[in-house]
Amino acid sequence: MTVTEEYPISVRAHAVLFDLDGTLVDSTKAIVAHWTRFGNENGIPPERILATSHGRRLIDTLIEHTPHLASDTIANELEENLPKEFGDRCQSIPGAPELVQKLDKIFPTNRRWGIVTSGTSPLASQWLEMFGMPIPDVFITAEKVSRGKPDPEGYVVGRKLLGADQSLGKNVIVFEDAPAGIRAGKAAGAVVIGIVSTHSKDEVVDAGADFVVTDLSDIDIARETEDSDDFIIRVLRQA
Repeated sequence: MTVTEEYPISVRAHAVLFDLDGTLVDSTKAIVAHWTRFGNENGIPPERILATSHGRRLIDTLIEHTPHLASDTIANELEENLPKEFGDRCQSIPGAPELVQKLDKIFPTNRRWGIVTSGTSPLASQWLEMFGMPIPDVFITAEKVSRGKPDPEGYVVGRKLLGADQSLGKNVIVFEDAPAGIRAGKAAGAVVIGIVSTHSKDEVVDAGADFVVTDLSDIDIARETEDSDDFIIRVLRQA
């Protein structure tokens, strides 16, 4: 992590990629309730599942703990029902709706941001709809990648779709909360801003985040210049 007391800090970026659960939406209580019930129903201590499930695709968690249930059909059904059953335990991350709305206002006809989530499309789209956040054009969900986080595949595809070619020096900012996602973002060559929502600051730092904030109210964003296709991301304060 960048060590400095000189805040705010400005970072130039051609594109922005967000994780979803724990980054835009605080779904922790809903996910804990889901895996607790699932573990109890399948004779697995819930804490064993929860120790490794966050930030990973649900199908990968099924493969690890209940391989006989590991199918895309079952994974999609579980995730589609999760918001319906436990959505009342979920809330948006502070500053998240305002930040994505501001991104859309800066580039209203050519979105420069996207989402890379370990959740399936049925789950992720429901979370966004629940909190009035738009589904971006670049919306990479679990079923759209062959390897989930910490593999960088999702973020590599995301930056390509947003035209942020690393070889041309086009920087990408990734917002993440889970160590698996932070490592994926770093492996994709992005600057990663870690959010302390589901893991401790030490865990976020140890995973390799370049900056660490409490939530998205610690972030501001503006267009670099009127004619520029780049953003200036301002990290207002550190966690």
